[in-house]
Amino acid sequence: MNLHSHLTQVLSVEDVSQVGHARRTTQKLAEQAGFDEADCGRVALVVTELASNILKHAQSGELHVRALPGDVSGAAAGVEVIAIDRGKGFDVQNCMADGFSTRGTQGIGLGSVLRQAQVFDVHSDPRGSVLLARFFPRKSVVKDLRMGITQHSLHDDPACGDVWEVAIKGQQVSIMMIDGLGHGPEAENAGMAGARAFIRNPFADPGVLLDDLHFDMRGSRGGAAALAQFDGATGQLRFIGIGNIGASLIGQDKTRGIPSHPGIVGLQYRKTAPIDYTECTGQLLIMFSDGLQSRWNLRDYPGLMYRHPAVIAAVLQRDYNRGRDDVTVLVMALETLDD
Repeated sequence: MNLHSHLTQVLSVEDVSQVGHARRTTQKLAEQAGFDEADCGRVALVVTELASNILKHAQSGELHVRALPGDVSGAAAGVEVIAIDRGKGFDVQNCMADGFSTRGTQGIGLGSVLRQAQVFDVHSDPRGSVLLARFFPRKSVVKDLRMGITQHSLHDDPACGDVWEVAIKGQQVSIMMIDGLGHGPEAENAGMAGARAFIRNPFADPGVLLDDLHFDMRGSRGGAAALAQFDGATGQLRFIGIGNIGASLIGQDKTRGIPSHPGIVGLQYRKTAPIDYTECTGQLLIMFSDGLQSRWNLRDYPGLMYRHPAVIAAVLQRDYNRGRDDVTVLVMALETLDD
């Protein structure tokens, strides 16, 4: 199974007229993923509820949507919708019950979302709320990958210098993240050159794979790059990074920053060896480009580290996006994968 870099589609929700646009956009995405009419209707219903709730309770916010690819085992493609706002937050437990409302309405919104989406999670606090809904065809095999990825270009440019790839084979996961120097088409070209090298042999030794990225990125403006490989059978994580791709391992008791080394892949860097981490099962791996501030701490958000990785990625992007560069955040739960 291979997941390829693509920008998160952001739908602004600031006016009631945008609710219909959000519904039509996500319904079309569901149709493209192979959903039938009934399943497309589920997606449309939930998007309408989420967008309407943003306007009612936070006045404005965003819906982040993307397609979820299927795999060769027969698991179906899906659709991910994440509602994000900076409202005052709400009591999640109470709001999940039908009939509860903070605004005197029928109070059926979140209960409906929970019933319609196969994957649902939410984090809410005084800084705002993030709600995740993932949809798959009702009659399909559902395999939810506990990974979240959010990727955004500067000023909504169609070209993005951040490029990522994820490859999964059995219990092995290999992740690549590149931040091409600068932003725009030339930065994207640098990142895509490295991605092509990764795709050829994603499970090669990380040091060898980094050399391949370097070779293929020569002649471009180059960039920062990091590779992470996790083996669910042994619990070992291997990591190698050049430049300013940030990475952290987060467990219940401690957070470990994962260091990268100076240099520019495609131009010049000193050869280095991968770092090995043992007993990583049950921890979170977070990787991010330098469009995200590095001074965040999940422990400042009580309970967030136990939420779905897609929720965590969205919270970090909402609160720590520098706003002056492309930004990508990838969060993965390191755990045994379903065969």
